Amino acid sequence: MKPSIDPWGKGEVKDYGRLMEEFGLRPFDDFIKKLPDPPLLIRRGAVYAHRDFERIHSAIKSKKPFAMMTGLMPSGKFHLGHMMVAQQIVYYQSLGAHVFVCVADVEAYNVRRMPFDELRRTAIEEYLINYIALGLRPKSCTFYFQSAHTVPYYRLISMLPRRTTQNEFEAIYGTFDPQKLISVFYQIADILHPQLPDYLGPLPLVVPVGVDQDPHIRYTRDIASRINEFRFIPPSSTYHKFAKGLQGGKMSSSDPTSYIALTDTPEEARKKIMKHAFSGGRDTVEEHRKLGANLSVDVSYEYLYYLFEEDDRKMKKITEDYGSGKMLTGEVKKFLSEKLEKFLIRHREKREKAIDLVPKFLEK
Repeated sequence: MKPSIDPWGKGEVKDYGRLMEEFGLRPFDDFIKKLPDPPLLIRRGAVYAHRDFERIHSAIKSKKPFAMMTGLMPSGKFHLGHMMVAQQIVYYQSLGAHVFVCVADVEAYNVRRMPFDELRRTAIEEYLINYIALGLRPKSCTFYFQSAHTVPYYRLISMLPRRTTQNEFEAIYGTFDPQKLISVFYQIADILHPQLPDYLGPLPLVVPVGVDQDPHIRYTRDIASRINEFRFIPPSSTYHKFAKGLQGGKMSSSDPTSYIALTDTPEEARKKIMKHAFSGGRDTVEEHRKLGANLSVDVSYEYLYYLFEEDDRKMKKITEDYGSGKMLTGEVKKFLSEKLEKFLIRHREKREKAIDLVPKFLEK
């Protein structure tokens, strides 16, 4: 039977509520007001569900050690969708987490058939430099490549096949493709290895993901309980909404018209917004004034809501004015373009400074 979520598929979700019910995810709402100074995407509900986040919150509240683990697929430009994950990385690090950032170059080599030298260059120039510019710091951060980590990590990978079966793997992923099998074992080791005695030992660990990656989380939690040699604490996870591509579908690194890259110039970003950003406005001004915009599909509104308009009062007014038809699509796009211009200019300056910090991450 084909799984209802494919970690290697399109990653588009139309009904988050149904998936939460299907996979037993719990709403994240209760933690929003409990977390100290959460970033905009958490405060406004882009992070909407979790598994076992209670132990992470308890560690934050009591100032006890915890870790955060994330992975990056080094392909294409670093865009606003990637920034949503980066902001969570920086936030958890600021709360005291030791951050593990994995470059999934083995997966990219096997599944996407990309050469290792190109993967390494992209990981550094597109991802690491942007992470640093967004606030990631070398202290309490382990940035590593799957193809070049340490012996205990690879030893753990070699122990995993004994803890599963072909039938179980096929039930979860719908295939027993050798390339995907290897990829999954690496991902399980990525999530669990921070708790090995050679690293931090058993401790709470959170993995922020899109819901398309939940099969990996569930599989990892199951296998963790079967490895008696170590006292793994089952990893916690949070789930964030996918940032819409400019045209309303998925952001795709292979389609420059679907995303705003953090290396785009302000003029490039403005043109993309004005030309490609899918609008929730109506077909005519008259109809728009009467019915108002459909905010649930409007891309410019979503970017403002989750990423760029920090002021709640301003956002409330945009919501009321655009939703009622008082504000037109062109005005919303212009407002977003101005926000993006200021952000991209500042970010370019931060990227230039970030280059000097790259060796501090790689020397680890």
